[in-house]
Amino acid sequence: MTNAGKATARLGEWVARLDVAELPGPVLDRLSLVLLDVMGVTALGADQDETRTLCSAWNAPGGPAPLIGGGRCVSVDAAAWLNAVALVCLELDEGNKYAKGHPAAHGFPAVLALAGELDASGRDTAAALIAAYEVASRFGRASRLRPGAHPHGSWGVAGAAAGCARLLRLGPDAVAAAIDTGAGLPVAGHFASATDGNPVRNAWMGASNMSGLVAARMASVGVARNTGTAALSLGTLLGEFDASELTVGLGDRWDITRGYFKRHASCSFTHPAADAVLGLRAGLDTSRITRILVETHALGAGLASAEWDNRLSAMFSTPFAVAAALLDGEVGPRASLDGPALRALARRVRLTEAGDLTARLPDERAARVTVELDDGTARTREVPNPVGDADHHPLDERHVLAMLKGWLPGREDLIERAAALSRELPGLDHVGERLRALAGDDTEEPN
Repeated sequence: MTNAGKATARLGEWVARLDVAELPGPVLDRLSLVLLDVMGVTALGADQDETRTLCSAWNAPGGPAPLIGGGRCVSVDAAAWLNAVALVCLELDEGNKYAKGHPAAHGFPAVLALAGELDASGRDTAAALIAAYEVASRFGRASRLRPGAHPHGSWGVAGAAAGCARLLRLGPDAVAAAIDTGAGLPVAGHFASATDGNPVRNAWMGASNMSGLVAARMASVGVARNTGTAALSLGTLLGEFDASELTVGLGDRWDITRGYFKRHASCSFTHPAADAVLGLRAGLDTSRITRILVETHALGAGLASAEWDNRLSAMFSTPFAVAAALLDGEVGPRASLDGPALRALARRVRLTEAGDLTARLPDERAARVTVELDDGTARTREVPNPVGDADHHPLDERHVLAMLKGWLPGREDLIERAAALSRELPGLDHVGERLRALAGDDTEEPN
C-alpha cells in the first residue's frame, strides 16, 4: 500500500474509534463554539435573497433535514448542499490558518443533515463533527494546491466523508475507504472565480458536502476502496501532497482549537488590514487621506482590485474591506457596496507583499497599514492575525452570540436554540427534533 493509503488507513482506525467521552474538555468546548458559529452563519446566509431564490428553484422535497433558518425541512442531500452554500455565501464561516481554508464548512452541513435523517445520538453527532473537522484540516495541511487554485471543495471533501462515515458507525476499513473516496472527489476551482464574483465558488462547498455523503454511502455498502488516491488527485493533478501530515500528532493535536472566527464579512486575508485601520480610525478625517499602503503576506497579496460589481467580488477586495472599515467602522454582511466616498477611498489603497510578513506564515497572517494624510503625516499600525484568531483576541461564546444576534435582528430565538443545542449536544439521546427546530418557525414535519 502507498504511503497515502497507509496514512488514510490510520485515519480510518482513529475516526471509527473516536468517542467524545474521551476527548479533552477544551476540544468539546471549542466544538460547541464552532457549531454555534456554523449554525448561526448558515441562518444568516439563508436570509439572503440569492439563497432564498436558490432554495426555491431547487424545489427540494420535504424531508428530515433542516434548511437552517430557511423555514422548512428537506431531503438530506438538498440540506447538505443548500446549507453549505448559505454558510459560505457571506464569507463569515469559521476557518483555520493551518489548514489554509475552512474545515468546518467542508463537512458540517453534511453531517448535520445526515444526523437529522438518522436521528442520531448527540454523542455520535459530536464525534462525527470532530472527525469531519480534524480530517479535513489534516488533508488541508497535507495539500499544497497549485498557484491560483481555490481551497473550497478540494482537500476538505475527505473530512466530509470521514464525518458521515463516523455517523454511519462504519468500521475502520470502511471509514478509510470513505475518506479515500472523498479525497478522489475534489473540485478544481480557480481563485479568480471568487475575485471575479462568480457564485460557483459557493457551490464548491455544496459539492464538498454532497460528495462526502456519496463517499460514505459507497463505503457503507462496500463499493469503495482505500488506494491512497489523494496523492494523485490532490497531489499529482492539483499540486503536491505530503501524506505524513495526515497522522502527525493524531489524537494529541486538535486543530479545531486553533481556528478563527470572523467578524468581517470578507475574505480572511482582508481582515488584518481592516482591523489595522479600525485601530487607526479614531479622530481620522477620511477626506484628508491621500494614500493607504497595505503590506501583507504572499497569500493575501492578490486581493488588490479596487473594482467590484457584486458582494462576492467586494468580499475578496482588500481595498473594499479597508474603505468599508474606515467609513462604517465595520465590514458587515449588509455593508453598502457603492457610493462615491467608498469607491474613491478604495482607489487610494495600494496592496503589496512584504517579505517579512510572508516569512511569518503560517503562524501569523499579518498586515501592516500606513495611512498617509494631505499634510504629509502618516499613521501606521501592524496586526499579527485577525481579531478572532485563536492566537489573537480569540472570541468566546458571548462574542459569537453578540455578533450573530446583531446580524440577525428578530431571530434571537433561533440563535438561542442553536446555542443550547451546541452546548448540550454530547449528552443528547437524539438530535433529529432539535436540529429540525433550527429551520425556523415555519418548519415542516418530515415525510
